[in-house]
Amino acid sequence: MALVLRYVDKKDQVNEPFIGLVRVHDTSAKSLKEAILFLLMKHSLSLSKIRGQGYDGASNMQGNINGLKALILQETPSAHCNHYFAHQLQLTLVAIAKKHKEVETFFAIVFNVLNVIGASFKSRYQLRDHHAELLEQLLESGKVQSGKGLNQEVIEYEGQEANDRLQAEAFLSKINSFEFLFMLHLMLNLLLMSNELSKVLQKKEQDIVNAMIFLDLTKERLQQMRDEGWESLMDEVYLFCTKHDILVPNMEEFYIPGKSKYRPSSVTYSHHLRVEPFYTVMDLQLHELNSRFDVVSDNLLLGMASLNLANSFANFDKERIMTLAKYYPDEFGKLKLRDLSHQLDTFILHMQHGDPRFSDLKGIW
Repeated sequence: MALVLRYVDKKDQVNEPFIGLVRVHDTSAKSLKEAILFLLMKHSLSLSKIRGQGYDGASNMQGNINGLKALILQETPSAHCNHYFAHQLQLTLVAIAKKHKEVETFFAIVFNVLNVIGASFKSRYQLRDHHAELLEQLLESGKVQSGKGLNQEVIEYEGQEANDRLQAEAFLSKINSFEFLFMLHLMLNLLLMSNELSKVLQKKEQDIVNAMIFLDLTKERLQQMRDEGWESLMDEVYLFCTKHDILVPNMEEFYIPGKSKYRPSSVTYSHHLRVEPFYTVMDLQLHELNSRFDVVSDNLLLGMASLNLANSFANFDKERIMTLAKYYPDEFGKLKLRDLSHQLDTFILHMQHGDPRFSDLKGIW
């Protein structure tokens, strides 16, 4: 496990030194906490001084990390956890979605197909050259339209040996199935939403207030898609299948799980797709966003944004700053909170009268 500290020095400079690596015997929350304590003590640092936590959101230890957060908070109540903006949020959401078996299967197929197509640089270049020539001939002859059957040609060409060809044909069968295409469109819609949010959160000169507004809009869009987006998603999948001559199963027939035809189900195919992949995956995404950006996290971020000096303190909000201070009782007791309230009133009044020393500031630092 790797540990990095983030702190502000006496010159008001933000520093992020790499502390070190430590081997963990297992990935339980208890072992991870002990490893962190070991590294901190090695550098004469105390866990009680920590005022924040951030983790690799795409880690395969997600469940254990949630336990680790709780253990550290028990010992240091002000060590609140926030999303680490340097990490791409959509990678986290993909990792969460993979907890669903059908999503995991979908990404496994995608991974294997990409390996077949791009096994080596030489193969990719040969395939591109060959395919460009062939496609040009087919387009000129009118035997094929642009965008139709391209991946099929590449995969079949790659499989020259008998075993490779059998493998390629198996992949073709899977990616031309209705189930795969349904998952493709579902995940595409989800990742498009999370990708936009992820890019907003990773902007170097980010406006936290606007980022939090965008976060709420993303949650709202996801909830709206869950509640009202089923029909439009199915129309999208039907249209794609019709365009590419892919068989669409009868949605009113009973769903048969697995390969056996002797395991009838009491639910229709439509009901299965709607309840299992659609609702379950949507709920996983919403739960992760709500967990990653809970009320405490939102208050911390908005409180920090209220300290931003840019645009003549446009984001200044006394109540948000007071809420932020209350999350750090070791630094702000009752008397200090009372003093802070009066100081903030004086401060913003002074700023409203204008002070040229603050006119060109663009951020907190």
